[in-house]
Amino acid sequence: MALKPLAPLLRGYHVVLASASPRRREILDLAGVVFDVIPSHFSEVPPPEHLLRPQDLVIANAKGKALDVGMRLSQALDFPFLALPTSSCLADPETQHLIIGADTIVAMEGQIMGKPCDREDALRMLTRLNGREHSVITGVAIILTGGAGTRDAEVVVVFHEETLVTFSKLSDELVQEHVEGGEPWDKAGGYGLQARGGAIMAEAVRGDPLNAAGLPLNRLCRELGRRLLPSGPGQEVESQT
Repeated sequence: MALKPLAPLLRGYHVVLASASPRRREILDLAGVVFDVIPSHFSEVPPPEHLLRPQDLVIANAKGKALDVGMRLSQALDFPFLALPTSSCLADPETQHLIIGADTIVAMEGQIMGKPCDREDALRMLTRLNGREHSVITGVAIILTGGAGTRDAEVVVVFHEETLVTFSKLSDELVQEHVEGGEPWDKAGGYGLQARGGAIMAEAVRGDPLNAAGLPLNRLCRELGRRLLPSGPGQEVESQT
């Protein structure tokens, strides 16, 4: 299927990004889509490396985030005082909400790296990534809820995308400067490809760079086109390609 413009495809849906990430918001803005941001309250699954593959972990977290927001949107019909964005869509039981959840991690040799919890954790992650290739994996879940008087959530599609990033050999001074600058704290692996430190440290990128920034926009457009046109949404599908 040829790639379609995203904005016309989503006309008629109330699009919600279930993330507080400013980077994901900036990426979705690039598509020219009108959307609300409702950060999820979902508690991300700790990475039990012996139980979950990195791909399974990000998909589980993405689905949890999207379903959490879907539940809160349904509750807003009964409890309008809930702290949600002001929108006429929320008061209309016929509105169909399309909710996008995403989760990103860094992985190398089976080890999962989320957001560092402190300075030492950030130093440990960056030291391990120093001069080496690693994977940045983003899981995405798209759900539909509301419309035609129903509040049940339907998972339309889930998928993951992987980008390979190679760091240059980094001096201790550069790593220390990066950590002391405060950039690692809200980023998987302790860096963001689109931020100053990540842009300097990354020597090579194979795959979608926007995926490494938190949302694979090209893949998102393709999956939405595949599921919403021409026959409409169906059963949950996970694509591994």
